Amino acid sequence: MQTELHIQPMQSSVSNPILCIVGPTGAGKTHLAMSLAEYAKSIGLTIELISMDSALVYRGLDIGSAKPTKAEQAAVTHHLIDILEPTEVYSAARFAKDAKRLCSEIESRGHIPVIVGGTMLYWRAWAYGLSSLPPANPEIRERLDKEGKRIGWPAMHAKLAAIDPETAMRLEPNDSQRVQRALEVYEIAGKTMSTLLAESPSEDGREGSDIPDWINLVSLEPSDRKRLHQNLEKRFDEMLTAGFLEEVRLLRKNPELHADLPAIRSVGYRQAWEFLNGEIDAEQMRYKALAATRQLGKRQLTWLRAISGRNTFDPFNPIEMKAALDYCKNSLKTIA
Repeated sequence: MQTELHIQPMQSSVSNPILCIVGPTGAGKTHLAMSLAEYAKSIGLTIELISMDSALVYRGLDIGSAKPTKAEQAAVTHHLIDILEPTEVYSAARFAKDAKRLCSEIESRGHIPVIVGGTMLYWRAWAYGLSSLPPANPEIRERLDKEGKRIGWPAMHAKLAAIDPETAMRLEPNDSQRVQRALEVYEIAGKTMSTLLAESPSEDGREGSDIPDWINLVSLEPSDRKRLHQNLEKRFDEMLTAGFLEEVRLLRKNPELHADLPAIRSVGYRQAWEFLNGEIDAEQMRYKALAATRQLGKRQLTWLRAISGRNTFDPFNPIEMKAALDYCKNSLKTIA
């Protein structure tokens, strides 16, 4: 049986610990990174940001992905933004490879790489390497897709729970992409995903393990869940006002795009697609989009809280956010 390319962590490809700013959606990661870049410029250093976000890689997904503005991208060099068409597929393996290459290239220019984002599967692939899971099987995947659409993804999640309760516990019932993948892995390998991950030497650094010494991890973790949800609601409404639905209408004009592509499965885009397809009304779209955004944030926090040794700051506490920026500034001084 063939397996995916085994990606090793990039232990020795850079000379200094790499600053990585993570956190759930809406936590203020971009703001912290931009503030740090401005400070770096004031002391004669140059930061280049590497996006660790599965939606920002796609061209045309701007408003709904909260992509850094053109002004922000002009002020600071950003990498791994707008590198693919939404018809294409990006993976954790490709991110790990791209991030490794970019960090080395940025340092070779005498600049400082900073990774910013919240796609935690990308984080694990970059920090610890990838396990040797079997590659996708188009026939099995298509059959599981059809079954999921017929009986619903919560029912598919229940099937997974009976086979692989450990994996099912960390997945939301409506997370069709990951539930499908876990069921697919079991059919191909004859072993559960949790078993394969436990057997993989690259997974020595999965949840609960220490951060590799070549990474300096700063995690923005909001203490007030209610306030975070209110902020996310406000942000989504601002996206609608800014023309989010018009953006999705433009995407729908591409005949090669469909609802099962990873780009269109992104939070917000999936619900807008359903609305414009006449499957749900505007109120349902907003409700489902916000629910999916909250679930995403919950999953991100679950990942983060399992990583020991991270440097945690509350973005809703001004004192702690100042401390986060000061911590990042000091890390630059150490490098300088």
